[in-house]
Amino acid sequence: MLKLIKTNIHMNRWKRDAAVQITLDDDFIVPDTMDDVSQVIMAAGDIQVESVKNSSDKVTVRGKLSFQVLYRKEEGGLQTLAGQIPFEEPVNVPEMDDRDSVSVSWELEDLNAGVINSRKLSVKAIVTLKVRAETLSDAEAAVDVVSDGDGAEPEVKKYRTDVAVIAVRRKDTYRIREEIALTGSKPSVDRILWSEMKLQGVSTKPLDGQIHVEGSLLVFVIYEGEGENTPVQWIEETVPFSGEVELAESVEGMVPSIAVRLVHKDLEAKPDHDGEMRQLDLDAVLELDMKLYEERPLELVSDLYATDREVELKAGEVEFDRLLTKNIGKCRVSEKIDLGGADRILQICHYDAAVRVDEVRAADGTVTVSGVLDVFLLYLTSDDLEPVKSASEPVPFEYTAEAAGADEKSVCQLNAGLEQMTAVMTGNSGVEMKAVLDLDLLVLQPVCEPVIESVTETPPDMEKLQAMPGIVGYIVQPGDTLWEISKRFHTTGANVKKTNGLEKDEVQAGDRLILVKEVAG
Repeated sequence: MLKLIKTNIHMNRWKRDAAVQITLDDDFIVPDTMDDVSQVIMAAGDIQVESVKNSSDKVTVRGKLSFQVLYRKEEGGLQTLAGQIPFEEPVNVPEMDDRDSVSVSWELEDLNAGVINSRKLSVKAIVTLKVRAETLSDAEAAVDVVSDGDGAEPEVKKYRTDVAVIAVRRKDTYRIREEIALTGSKPSVDRILWSEMKLQGVSTKPLDGQIHVEGSLLVFVIYEGEGENTPVQWIEETVPFSGEVELAESVEGMVPSIAVRLVHKDLEAKPDHDGEMRQLDLDAVLELDMKLYEERPLELVSDLYATDREVELKAGEVEFDRLLTKNIGKCRVSEKIDLGGADRILQICHYDAAVRVDEVRAADGTVTVSGVLDVFLLYLTSDDLEPVKSASEPVPFEYTAEAAGADEKSVCQLNAGLEQMTAVMTGNSGVEMKAVLDLDLLVLQPVCEPVIESVTETPPDMEKLQAMPGIVGYIVQPGDTLWEISKRFHTTGANVKKTNGLEKDEVQAGDRLILVKEVAG
């Protein structure tokens, strides 16, 4: 009796992407403990997703926008107002069910803080929530056939294919704790007015039993220094980090798709060993959303027969994922920004940017990524009434990566980040910005492959066998294979090779063969 030997293929299948744009809008009263507002200098915010609940065809995302607004006081000097705007938003995801895995990403596309009056601020933000629904599925495919009785071993035809198997899917965190010491030229900290942290140049790599993660945190702080008449101070530091996240299933050489997001950040002024407030304690937490794939070569059974029985096959199809490309592209962006205005720019205090991806499009063997780099600048001017100003500028970008075989059905997983950036003054009101973006792209291609699902055996058809010639001369035709010729004339490849003195399984068009019918019993 013939028995199919099957293998199980574990896959992470993309089902559906969905996105919704929401507007957050609220007014905030300046607390009595804070001074009146004269002018908003800048605003920044982060989205914190607190829960994701999925039900049929819908995902409900609950979270909040945490923001801070730096403003100039009416009597001079700076102060910061912080607050939160909660939200709960349903996102329609057709064809999704309760068992699907859901990942949520977000982009803060616009954040504006305006002065309503000296005691009230208006905060408005546009947020895009992106939802991806995926499902873990298993597929079975026959990789061999054996005879578990006294009958002849079957003749088996196989073909080779490569499959991208999901090996690990997990989330974990990586903590960064560092101490930043003020340089000797900076006064001690009296009060921190503003602090920001941004990731830059992040990379990950699977190792045996762990994931290596490295990159930099860009830290920007505005603070009031100790002592009377001390002007407002600012510092910028690049804090490199490197370490490992334990992951027992990880194996070096696996293909990663790992999204890294900064989910917690805290900066606190602490006394140094002399008791002076000249140390900043940094505490940050990165979330790693990890998917690791293995490229597995498979030999699948596509056909079989036996010389001692009739064999009927039930054929089917299974959809696999094939890895087309794993590409870490470098997209260079440059732009000349005119800040305008009559006042001369004295100095650029701080600059940063956020990568916003609008579209990832696969077609004709390429993947095109388009989006916007939202550039932010904080600078000093010659205007005594408004010495500190800020500006933001959207800079479009487009990047195309080669991905042989990519088309509209390809599934693209992209993690985009900022590798480096510079902003240099060019004249009284101009700034030249240059940046390099990291575009970590993984492209999978769904492919349907034929498989054998079951085998049915019956006794040999003696009438048909008797009608076949016992021995025949045959000239190999273009496209013929040894396996197909053997099946057609009811013999085996080994028999044909022995009869004709062949050393290999290959035959060429025009070869002359003697074929002897074989009836095993």
